[in-house]
Amino acid sequence: MMDQPEPHHLPPSTPFPNSPLPLLVYHDALPSDPAAVESLFARHGWTAAWVNGVYPFHHWHSSAHEVLGCTRGQARLRLGGPEGLLLDAIPGTVLVIPAGVAHCNEGSSPDFQVVGATDGGRDYDIVRGAPTARQRENLATLPLPKSDPVHGPGGPLPRLWRT
Repeated sequence: MMDQPEPHHLPPSTPFPNSPLPLLVYHDALPSDPAAVESLFARHGWTAAWVNGVYPFHHWHSSAHEVLGCTRGQARLRLGGPEGLLLDAIPGTVLVIPAGVAHCNEGSSPDFQVVGATDGGRDYDIVRGAPTARQRENLATLPLPKSDPVHGPGGPLPRLWRT
């Protein structure tokens, strides 16, 4: 049986728009090798990967859906704005973050590392406040992913993001 992600619905939280699409959290879903994680994401259409951490300030993206896979260390990530969900990311944790959802690293171990990618390798912006008219348009017209970054086209994401 395929591992199912935890869906989290994050309502708007001024100034962050968040998303009607649920944030998806997988546990124990990845190997610890960053190259293997990048390859897994790429096989499923989530490309333009990077290996780094998560910014220590609330930000969101209007032009891309993002996946983050923790490969080393640990972090406390705040999702949805200052009053949003607090999540402990450890190796194997995967977050699929819909465009518009604010996220922030509120503290991490020195060795914390994620592999990040975007659906279709889309360029992403970094927005720290309320959306402009153009950013609202980006959110309204951004296509939904065709594939789950962990399990591919038959995975849970296409179903969970279309209901």
